[in-house]
Amino acid sequence: MHTMPGPLDGLLSHDRVRAARAHIERSDEATLARQATLSAIPAPTGAEGARGGRVAEMLDEAGLEDVTVDEVGNVRGWHRNVVGAQHAAPLHDGCVVLSAHLDTVFGPELDVSVARRGARLEGPGIADNARGLAALVTIGEALVHSRVATARPVLLAATVGEEGSGDLRGVRHLFGPSAHPPIRPSAFIALDGAGIERIVHRALGARRYRVTYSGPGGHSWAAFGVANPANAVGRAVAAIARSPTQHAPRTTHAVVRLGGGTGLNSIPQQAWFDLDLRSEDPRALEKLDGAVQAIVREALDEENRHRLPGTASLTLDVRRVGDRPSGLTPRTHPLVQTAVAATRAVGHEHQFACASTDANVPIALGVPAVALGAGGRAGDAHLPTEWYENEQGALGIVRALLVTAAMAEAQ
Repeated sequence: MHTMPGPLDGLLSHDRVRAARAHIERSDEATLARQATLSAIPAPTGAEGARGGRVAEMLDEAGLEDVTVDEVGNVRGWHRNVVGAQHAAPLHDGCVVLSAHLDTVFGPELDVSVARRGARLEGPGIADNARGLAALVTIGEALVHSRVATARPVLLAATVGEEGSGDLRGVRHLFGPSAHPPIRPSAFIALDGAGIERIVHRALGARRYRVTYSGPGGHSWAAFGVANPANAVGRAVAAIARSPTQHAPRTTHAVVRLGGGTGLNSIPQQAWFDLDLRSEDPRALEKLDGAVQAIVREALDEENRHRLPGTASLTLDVRRVGDRPSGLTPRTHPLVQTAVAATRAVGHEHQFACASTDANVPIALGVPAVALGAGGRAGDAHLPTEWYENEQGALGIVRALLVTAAMAEAQ
């Protein structure tokens, strides 16, 4: 049985932290309204500007300092009621980052309006991640409203490009050399989706590839015998499907999309497939990557061996379209233990988890990081039928407040 960390013991009776908690609980319906408002603003990956602008307005209205939108579209706001030894240092050094991603997996063609049916909100992205964004604003407002003083400043960040092809673009920029100012956080907490028990402390690594075979093509009858890119795709996909994976550490491969060709009576000049490789362990991911690279080359060679003499060979292009780093923040780290204690403090038992979130980037850079749900219950994530129910929603936000206040060393 883990013991509750000392800093959280003090926080539970800290007058201003208790006031911030009360503010979150009083603001439950306002938070839900923010969530619905933000969810109804389309934010496909790469087109988050409108939603980001509304989040910036909300953070400004909440009283955060220096609310800005950076070069890639991340929204930033600061809580800088800083006291003690850290005050003399640049205010971005040793800060605590609380983040939530702006984008959704849905394209611009989808209707993202929100319907309320009894206790349930329904709409694409209503939980992932309109819930995280609403919680981010509410925590910022609670810190300001209750005048919570900390030894470390808190940066509240709404990031772009977390989903799919975004490849964690926003959080990479946040930590990159071109960020203004560059930040060197002491801890990073991502608010992602609903829930009150999960603590994501293991970063699920992922590599995504577009594999393309190209050849001369031709009439499906008259040119029969030339090397066929579609055949090479078939050979590669079948071999990948047969390729073994690991259970510990868990490692997976999936062909997620494929295409090519121009008509029913033409051998395609090009055929392609998209591939998603994942593992909890960077070494296992590297090993899987190498095995798959060998498979796609062998499919090329096999199809070329079967072509008519004197006809052109297929060529192969393997383009990496995503690379999410893996790693972990150890269970014994104070950040993880504080998240455990905060989960118990709101009456729940924690569940450790592995996932791909904005926390992947700081973890890979050696910055302690976790991802937490922002309360409530949800289902049908990444589907147009996504829903959210606000069961103990405020408690999920209180949990995140306690972790943030502890890591920022509330005074």
